[in-house]
Amino acid sequence: MNAPARIDTAPAIETVLIVPAMHCAGCMSKVERSLVAVPGVAGARVNLSARQVRVTHDPAVDTPELIEALADVGFASQPRAEDLAPPPSAVKPLLAPLGVAGFACMNVMLLSVSIWSGAGGATRDLFHWLSAMIGVPAIIYSGRPFFTSAWSALRKGHTNMDVPISIGVSLATLLSLYETATGGEEAWFDGTLMLLLFLLAGRALDAAMRDRARAGVDALLRQAATGAMVVGNDGALSWLAASELLPGMVMRVTAGERLAADGEIVAGDSRFDLSLLTGESAPVLAATGGVVHAGTLNLDAPVDVRVIAAGQDTSLAEIARLMESAGQARSVYVRIADRASRWYAPMVHATALLTFTGWMIAGAGVHQSLVIAIAVLIITCPCALGLAVPVAQVVASGALMRAGIMVKDGSALERMARVDCALLDKTGTLTLGRPTPDPATLSVLPADAASVALALASHSRHPISRALAETLAAAGHRAAAITEVIETPGEGVSAVWLGLKVALRRPESANGIATALVIEGRETRLITFADRLRPDSATALGQLKELGIEASILSGDNGASVGEVARQTGLFAQSSTSPADKQAAIARLQHGGRRVLMAGDGLNDGPALSAADASIAPGTARDVGRQAADFVFLGESLLAIPRAVRGARATMAVVRQNFVLAIGYNALAVPLAMAGKVTPLIAAIAMSSSSLIVIANSLRLVRAAK
Repeated sequence: MNAPARIDTAPAIETVLIVPAMHCAGCMSKVERSLVAVPGVAGARVNLSARQVRVTHDPAVDTPELIEALADVGFASQPRAEDLAPPPSAVKPLLAPLGVAGFACMNVMLLSVSIWSGAGGATRDLFHWLSAMIGVPAIIYSGRPFFTSAWSALRKGHTNMDVPISIGVSLATLLSLYETATGGEEAWFDGTLMLLLFLLAGRALDAAMRDRARAGVDALLRQAATGAMVVGNDGALSWLAASELLPGMVMRVTAGERLAADGEIVAGDSRFDLSLLTGESAPVLAATGGVVHAGTLNLDAPVDVRVIAAGQDTSLAEIARLMESAGQARSVYVRIADRASRWYAPMVHATALLTFTGWMIAGAGVHQSLVIAIAVLIITCPCALGLAVPVAQVVASGALMRAGIMVKDGSALERMARVDCALLDKTGTLTLGRPTPDPATLSVLPADAASVALALASHSRHPISRALAETLAAAGHRAAAITEVIETPGEGVSAVWLGLKVALRRPESANGIATALVIEGRETRLITFADRLRPDSATALGQLKELGIEASILSGDNGASVGEVARQTGLFAQSSTSPADKQAAIARLQHGGRRVLMAGDGLNDGPALSAADASIAPGTARDVGRQAADFVFLGESLLAIPRAVRGARATMAVVRQNFVLAIGYNALAVPLAMAGKVTPLIAAIAMSSSSLIVIANSLRLVRAAK
């Protein structure tokens, strides 16, 4: 009997390819379709801002196969050399052609003024030849980005948006040369150069915004230190590059130095500037046992930090990946633009051919028919339509990023804009998720007792002890000198202070979260804790209500703790809910026609975050929560939620305006061009202006996160 065939259960892998030539929604669609067609490829996701594509595929598919698939549709590509490596700038290759086109256009326009003013005969012919001498070399040079792209597509048997542009430019130039050589009255070197000038300007502006969005990732990554002083087992110090750091190593971080890796403080305490990660300007105190992150700045005193995560595993790198992934996803509007771009080239060619044929039948002659057909080719360029969605998404994602809100998925902006109800988890979402000491119980502690409490708490890794240590240190207390420190899991920390036995212990009975400070010969002090609401919670909930979003609490915590938060916020609450209960609650709302926003941070919130129409998680959330959420906010303020909603709604309003502008332009311009009412010069101005109007309209989203 033959042995049963072995089933390959190897997990799928990801390969990231840099594709510099992508510049529009049509390019995105073509790249993704060509890769998905490769056997063994499960999916392909383009990030147009980074000009790269992330391919999920079977391990049997190698990188050369993917590169060849892209080459077959006219896109050169290469593997990304290292994770999150920046792609080459898309603006720089366009600057020289843009400058040449601008210089030549101005000079040819000056020559054209005399012709428009009535110059004729030999004078007109001379100016036409001078225009040709300036214009033809400039057109050849400045048109290279379009000619190269078009030829690459045609050579592979495909078309793209640059094909009709190149045909229109080439025909207009050749016809202008013919007019010049035969002493004709008109030549269109000025219009051709103006077309190239505006096309290059629009493409350069779009590329500049994408480079700017990508620059946020690069700037973030550059904030991490290039290396650190590492304390050896013998106490000797040696400098290691950040790429050489490993978990378990101990870094010595001096005041004024940024961290090269995530870690836990094992000696010393200091204040840290966390504004890079949270957007909060106030320094935060971190004592022994506290966790600090790569890129944060040590402000006050040297500390020893045991490395927890280094390199691409740090929180800084993860945030950069979230920022990088905020590209154009398969939203409704992107799919519309994709389909329009896919059918554009054949439709334009057919329209131009129909126009030429119609005018020939009408007796206009080859010359006039060709001029009108060229105007149709030029005026129907769908650059505005292709830019309508991606430019708006890039600008809005950048604005939200600067406000401390990471957009993981461009289509999430579309879904977030439609939400009308919000389900909020309690612990870690409505609240900070870290209990803090009640100021009333600390205010009655004698100074020496507070010093003892700080010393004991700093020797424990328990969250309650950490919170107590941070609060006491921030209040200006100094840790007492204690010896014989012993931490008993589940019981507390004990030690000896000035010959007296002291301890922080779990109280025998207490309502809520508390710890007992025991000092031999003194009265036991009970220190109570509470999980505080996030800053601006009342304001944020009020803003959600103003936005027409009905908020309620959906928590797995017990009824007593959830009820207290519900009382403070005035929200309806469901407590003791399991992950399945949360999914069921979301499904019921969706079945009733509601658009649900889920905000949560815990492991049990992952399924609900995925099931909701849109989702948001704090930066302190578990890995599962951050990965499942569409948005991640880095600060402590709950105002990030209404801010994200406003940004999303503003984005979709601009996208709809862009579509109206782009479609309205074509609906008006194409019939006029086919009717012979538009010259190639006017066509160039009109087409270019439509793209610039869409870009200018999208730039209003720079303040989308306000």
